Amino acid sequence: MIVRNILLCLETGLLVMFLMALPVFCAGNIAGILVSLLLLGITYYNKWFTSLLKDLWSSGGGKALIIGVSLLIVAAAVYVIVLSVLMYRALDKEPNNSKVVVVLGCQVKGTRPSLMLKRRLDAAKELLESDEEFICVVSGGKGTGEDISEARCMKEYLVSCGIDEKRIIEENRSTTTYENLKFTRDILDERGLGRDIIIATDAFHEYRASLLAKKLGYSSTSACPAFTKFRYLPTYWVREWIGLTHYFILGN
Repeated sequence: MIVRNILLCLETGLLVMFLMALPVFCAGNIAGILVSLLLLGITYYNKWFTSLLKDLWSSGGGKALIIGVSLLIVAAAVYVIVLSVLMYRALDKEPNNSKVVVVLGCQVKGTRPSLMLKRRLDAAKELLESDEEFICVVSGGKGTGEDISEARCMKEYLVSCGIDEKRIIEENRSTTTYENLKFTRDILDERGLGRDIIIATDAFHEYRASLLAKKLGYSSTSACPAFTKFRYLPTYWVREWIGLTHYFILGN
């Protein structure tokens, strides 16, 4: 009974972690909420679940099913642990000799940056203020519910913070991370700025962005990670697992 109650508390805590991100609703917290509810159900109805497993184990097909599902769960656990380690290690890629900071687009609310986008811009601003030789590419098109392109919004924000607009280049066509980096690469090639870049994005997003950049032919990338509030971190971390899986399967 004690173990059961401890598990119920832990699983409830897990559920709350994903509910905290609301009203943000995406693949990350949908998956987290569903898994949390499944674990709660198994623990709460543990006697029924144990009886079901015993019945299945008594037949050859049921035994094969249990073994197969167990192996799948172990493989999935190993997979997400490895991804998490790689995502964390990507944050250690300190700025290289590049003087080009690329800020990846995120939601704009009307004409103002969302909190997530503002944090990316603030991370880039620190680099831009540290050395006047840095230039910045702000990358993002105009999406649903946005009155201006993400690139224009980002440029206006940085200029309002005292960054010279001559140091800011707009890429205003992209709608995905892949396009952010693809269209930015084309701009850098046209201007002869090389393919070494520093990527300003959320910490959880740095690893996938670096993989996409490598695929698109960038020479090197380093990280300029933005802070993510804890209430959103589990949701976006899990969403990034899904995004990385999409990349490994489809390549973008």
